[in-house]
Amino acid sequence: MLYPIENKSRAVMKLDGLWKFKIDDGSASSEHWETGFPDDAEELYVPASYNDQREDQKYRNHTGEAYYEKTFTVPGFFKGQRIFLRFDAVAHDSTVWLNGTVIMSHRGGFLPFEKDITGLITPGEEIRITVSCNNRVDHHTLPMGNEDGTAFFGSDNAQVPAVQMAKEHRGIVNLPNFDFFNYAGINRHVSVYTTPMEYIKDVTIVPELDGKDGVVHYSVEISSKEKANCHDSNIKVEVLDRGGSVVTGGTGAEGTLRIENARLWNPWPEDPYLYRLKVTFGDDEYTEEFGIRTVEVSGTKFLINGKPFYFKGFGKHEDFYISGRGINEGLNVKDISLLHWIGANSFRTSHYPYAEEMYRLCDREGIVIIDETPAVGIAGGGVVDPYTFPIKDYHKSILRDLVERDKNHPSVIMWSMGNEPDTENFPESAYDYWHELYEYTHELDPQNRPVTFVCCQNDYTRDIVTRTMDVVCINRYYGWYNLSGDLDSAIYAWNKELDFWEEQQKPVMVTEYGCDTLPGLHGTVAEMWTEEFQAEYYRRIDAEFDKRDFFMGEQCWAFADFGTIQGVYRADGNRKGVFTRERRPKMAAHFLKGRWEKIPNFGYKNN
Repeated sequence: MLYPIENKSRAVMKLDGLWKFKIDDGSASSEHWETGFPDDAEELYVPASYNDQREDQKYRNHTGEAYYEKTFTVPGFFKGQRIFLRFDAVAHDSTVWLNGTVIMSHRGGFLPFEKDITGLITPGEEIRITVSCNNRVDHHTLPMGNEDGTAFFGSDNAQVPAVQMAKEHRGIVNLPNFDFFNYAGINRHVSVYTTPMEYIKDVTIVPELDGKDGVVHYSVEISSKEKANCHDSNIKVEVLDRGGSVVTGGTGAEGTLRIENARLWNPWPEDPYLYRLKVTFGDDEYTEEFGIRTVEVSGTKFLINGKPFYFKGFGKHEDFYISGRGINEGLNVKDISLLHWIGANSFRTSHYPYAEEMYRLCDREGIVIIDETPAVGIAGGGVVDPYTFPIKDYHKSILRDLVERDKNHPSVIMWSMGNEPDTENFPESAYDYWHELYEYTHELDPQNRPVTFVCCQNDYTRDIVTRTMDVVCINRYYGWYNLSGDLDSAIYAWNKELDFWEEQQKPVMVTEYGCDTLPGLHGTVAEMWTEEFQAEYYRRIDAEFDKRDFFMGEQCWAFADFGTIQGVYRADGNRKGVFTRERRPKMAAHFLKGRWEKIPNFGYKNN
């Protein structure tokens, strides 16, 4: 799905602003809110989560259906163009009505969906859009929720008999199987965009290197396949350099172009050089940025452009005050600036696909991305086999849509199919499930990037799945949740596990490790929750990573503090951030900055 752009043949009209909003009290269906919105509806800003916009607990903790409405007018000069209505993300499941008629539904809260509404509206006349969204999570959703009213993590009522009384008193509590707040609503842009009646539907770019030359394989999908084939001169393709000069070109829906002495896309602080592929078909035109870069795994090395790369960075969240998980492009710029400041080169989109604006920014800024689906919390408490839950086909559809959206981004160098599933208690079921998805993801990706998933703290000797991934990605909390506060024992446990991974002959990286730290809490002795302990934690553990040639990356948990459900393990959210939620550095940030500025992107583990 192409990102909406404006040019001489296309227009984009964003519907950001105040929308009417009301939580469904059970009346929406019988009162037909899609045809007449309630008079007592309030106003909320879109795009943003609804949870923190008003000082009302029913907004903060709501689970279930909620409704939005907006009226607007498509400009009359859009007449004669094809017109699309696009939602970049609505959490989680949604239905859209246009002037009271259902036009589309979508499952999942982190990827775009759209509808051609050309024949459904008249430019120049007022239009009413109604949107329902449902943020309930359970064994049928990704991310996954807990269906029995107890929380997977962070709650003080797990396994307490009084939970049954709570169910009888106020219904089943909908709690997440994941450790981040279940922000909901229209979290990303809503837009109306236009194309010519016959238009470019999709562009796929696969770069390769041949000596010093860049080789670009491309394919173009158009709206009327019968009007063009791979030899049709109606489709014109040009590659433009950074200055806008044409460096090569061709015709046809498929082809291969050569860029002599190509400039490569390399992670910051090297030059993340971007070319542009300009496609022209009839009256339509679309330009897609891309980079000449290759990605592969060789032995225990992760190679970018043939050179062994070392990951330095974080897991992070789309999370901020008031807007919740809503897109915040100013915050994106700030976060990338902080990544540069601290010497990082990468992050993982934990635990869901981010807004595409962030990927486009990382393309330009040279930040490497591990792109993750929202398959988090696939666990049955060690009692129930979670792979009996009806999610595999849905999981596949998310992978398909994710690769379709992000396939051309040079910043995306690896796919993560999910985070912290149960691979220990039901190892055979886990293997069957994840191995099928692993092969499917490789089939989907035209660039055939490495594929992984992220393993939780477990008995790694029983886990038969993680070791089969292209890259072993592990989340480990030795010294915090395990062996709490005892860094000497934590180092022993880390080394015992690293001995195991060394035998697997795979590239290994840690995608989460860290400890909760209250900003401003200090001590003369480095003890848990102090800033001194967080800095010492990273100093001690990172020194062990440096001793292992097969170890090719460290991503701290987390970039910044973030919101979670309330619970005895959480003090105003998760405090493992190296930066505060306001993006102020803790002591550990200065330690990591000094460390990472000395570690090169390439060749760190050559010796």
